[in-house]
Amino acid sequence: MPALGRKIDRQDMFFIIGLVVVFGSVAGGYAPHGDLRVLWQPLEYLIILGAALGGFIISNPKDVTLATGKHLGCLLKSAPYSKQDYVDLLCLQFSLFKLAKSKGALALEAHIENPEESSILTNYPAFLKNHDGIGFLCDTLRLITMVTENPHELEAMMDEDIEAWKHEAHSVAHAVAGLGEGLPAFGIVAAVLGVIVTMGSISEPPEVLGALIGGALVGTFFGILISYGVGPMGAYLTAYCEAEFKYLECMRSGILAHVQGYAPVISVEFARKTLAGHDRPSFLELEDATSELALA
Repeated sequence: MPALGRKIDRQDMFFIIGLVVVFGSVAGGYAPHGDLRVLWQPLEYLIILGAALGGFIISNPKDVTLATGKHLGCLLKSAPYSKQDYVDLLCLQFSLFKLAKSKGALALEAHIENPEESSILTNYPAFLKNHDGIGFLCDTLRLITMVTENPHELEAMMDEDIEAWKHEAHSVAHAVAGLGEGLPAFGIVAAVLGVIVTMGSISEPPEVLGALIGGALVGTFFGILISYGVGPMGAYLTAYCEAEFKYLECMRSGILAHVQGYAPVISVEFARKTLAGHDRPSFLELEDATSELALA
C-alpha cells in the first residue's frame, strides 16, 4: 500500500550507517591479518548473486518480483506516515461523520463518488494521493450510504479488505527474507565450484593451491555475510508494512464507532486510540484540531 508520497528522511542515513558498520567491522577486523585483495573474487560474486536472483524469480509470482524494487525503497524511510498525517486523517473522518450526522448518510455520496471534487477531501491533498486509502474509505462509506450499517458485517468486510492488502505487502517482505536465508547455500555452491577448480591444479605448489582454496572459501564467506549482514532488511520491510496498515485500521475503528451511533468527536477518539504512541496525537491536540472544524 503506497504511503502519502513522503520524501526519503533520516532513515536513509541509518541504513547507510548500518551497511558501513557491517562491512567496515568485517574488513577492519580482517585487514590486520590478511590482504583485502584476496576478497576480490568477482566470479564468485557473480555465481552467488546471479543464482540467488534466479532462485528469487523462480520462487515468487511475477507481481511479487516486480513489486520488490518499489518496496525496497521503504528501507530509506523511517515510517510510512507522520503524526501530522494521522491528525489530518482524524480530522477528515470527523468532517465526514459530522456531515453524515447532520444531513444523513446520503449526504456523503457527493464526496465519495467524486473525491477529487469533494469540498471536504480536497482540504487534504496528501490523502487524495493515497490511492488505497481513498479506495478503502470511499468503498466503505458507499456501503453505509446503501443502508449497510450493521457494525458486525462492516467490521468483517473491512477486516477482509485489510487482510488482502496485508497478504500482498507481506509477500514481498517474506520473499526478501527468503532470499537472504538462501544466500549461504549459494555461497557453498560457489565454494564447491572453487574447490573443483583447485582440484584441477592439484599438482601446483602449495602457495598456488593456497590462493585457489582461499578464493573458493570467499564464496562461503560472501554468502554468509550478505545473508546475515544485509538479509535482515526483510524484517524491516515486515515492520514497515505493519506500520502502513495502522492507517487503514485507524479508519476502520472510526467508521465502526460512527455506525454504532457515536458522536463524531467520540468516533475519532476511537480511531485515535488505535495509533502507537509516537504517531498518536494527544487528546488535546485532536480536540483543538476538530474544534476548528466544528466551528467551520
